[in-house]
Amino acid sequence: MVNLKIDGQEISVPEGTTVMRAAEAAGIAIPKLCDHKELTPYGGCRLCLVEVEGARTLQPSCTLPVSDKMVVWTNTPQVREARKFVLTLIFSERNHFCMYCPVSGGDCELQNSAYAEGMTHWPLQPNWQPYPVDASHKDFMLDNNRCILCRRCIRACGELVGNFTLGVEERGARTMVIADLGVPLGESTCISCGTCIQVCPTGALIDRASAYRGREKDSQKVKSVCAGCSVGCGIVMVTRDNNLLRIEGDWDAPVNAGLLCEVGRFRPLDDPGERILTPLVKKDGALKAATWEEAIAVAASKLQPLAGKNGAGVSVVASPRLTAEALCAVSELFGAKLGSAQLATIDEPTPAPLRSTRPEFVGTLADLKDADCVVVVGADLVADHQVAGFLVKRSLPKGTRLIVVDAGENKLKLLADYAMTPKEGAERAVVAGILAAIKGQTGDAFSRDSGVAADVIAGAASIVSAAKKVVVVAGPLMHLSGALSELADATGAKIVSIYGKANTRAAAAYKLDGVFEPKGKQAVFLSLGDDKPDQKLVQHIQGAPFVIVQAAYASQVTAAADVVFPVETWAEQEGHFVNVEGKVQQARRGLTPPDEVWSSVKVLQTLAQQMGYELTADWQEEF
Repeated sequence: MVNLKIDGQEISVPEGTTVMRAAEAAGIAIPKLCDHKELTPYGGCRLCLVEVEGARTLQPSCTLPVSDKMVVWTNTPQVREARKFVLTLIFSERNHFCMYCPVSGGDCELQNSAYAEGMTHWPLQPNWQPYPVDASHKDFMLDNNRCILCRRCIRACGELVGNFTLGVEERGARTMVIADLGVPLGESTCISCGTCIQVCPTGALIDRASAYRGREKDSQKVKSVCAGCSVGCGIVMVTRDNNLLRIEGDWDAPVNAGLLCEVGRFRPLDDPGERILTPLVKKDGALKAATWEEAIAVAASKLQPLAGKNGAGVSVVASPRLTAEALCAVSELFGAKLGSAQLATIDEPTPAPLRSTRPEFVGTLADLKDADCVVVVGADLVADHQVAGFLVKRSLPKGTRLIVVDAGENKLKLLADYAMTPKEGAERAVVAGILAAIKGQTGDAFSRDSGVAADVIAGAASIVSAAKKVVVVAGPLMHLSGALSELADATGAKIVSIYGKANTRAAAAYKLDGVFEPKGKQAVFLSLGDDKPDQKLVQHIQGAPFVIVQAAYASQVTAAADVVFPVETWAEQEGHFVNVEGKVQQARRGLTPPDEVWSSVKVLQTLAQQMGYELTADWQEEF
């Protein structure tokens, strides 16, 4: 540990800590614009200058490592004068109107810094040159008039996401942030993760959904969990007047450390369609509004006679976007109480968690951060589970080797040292071939079985065997492969199993892992929440004698139902989610549901009570 003084306060921090991080740990705020805790220190804006006893000039605290017995002062007259001069130059370069800005309410770091120094005007007049505004992207805009060239967005795009879309062109006062080689953002390689927006200290990058919808200080923020996939990213819902303005990544979340993908940040803000606001019961061939008492009674009168029909009575489907509490209630009511033998989820068949002959080889997403070799088998981390893909992509410039084995199209192959496209379903043969090559055996048989050349398999094996820390990312069809366990046993590799939607792992624990086939059943119960049913589900329920649906939004499924229960959306529900690692995380309510909308758990409990049952199972027992 290193001992130093900052503004007279004794501080002890680990060696290698910067002065800025040391000050933050002690509760001492140093102004900054280019610095961000998740990015490599850059030292570009010079707003964080501090006075160090014994140094000839002021020092940038964001890049200066601490040293033993160092004495630092952060608020001397010389420091304050330097800060004001730095801000003066920044204001003079572009068209910043902080003193007149009608929308900022604490979220613009440039405005906050200026007010902290008592600035109420421009000491130097700006040059008033207009800069281009790029509004070509569907989710956000780039206004170069407000840019301070801190390069946070560029660094985040590369360091955190591994996409390297953003850069700069020209020099000096003409420098501008661009996408790729100067193409419009909407036509670039941007993947719409929105990380650049979240790290921007000014209004240069703004999202379309929440821009100009009030002041930041008048909004509320609630930490929760993304329901987009099973990675389980921590999010922050920004709301005002019970409206969801935007979604941000939670920098303190253990799973994603602030990262989000398009599915988690932007798509929940799209128009979801018509909201169901009251229970519906089919009368004379048409759905009619009903009271909760009537709708519950109609559903119960149909379900109760089907109890104990040797599992043949009711076919059940639940959305893995529901909380663990709701999935547990579905399982208890229809499995334990009514005896249904067919319990499934929308993304059926539901895979179970990875089982290895050596439990210590079961890895986590955190293992991807310092792996020197990543083998992705049967998983498309560009199309699905994108944040896991970011963790892989951003490590490649550091020298991490990448091997991708996938029978389908997979854009991650473009970045791989070895990209293998085996025959459909032959990924296991490739893994077995890699293992054989590591053991010095011939791989001809595996080459024939997989359709991948033997020398390619051998080349991949040489990378795996030479690596010190191998992480295998296994897709949903690979997690039970004995070849993966054997590879882990032979190389010490960690295996990360990637599959399913938000609560797929919880659904599997509650035995909601069957195949949905309602043919021959007397009733169908669909607990959808705010999930969007696909055409396969629509076709499955056609001709079903009686259909009961829990849903937040109208769809072809609700239109075909006999009873519809209006339930909460992902942003309105309280409960828990279990991600691919088995990490249990709490989802908190960011929005208040409409008056006549119930939680999925309440609907199931009330329905059970109407039939004379009591739901008492503890959802936590499985975890």
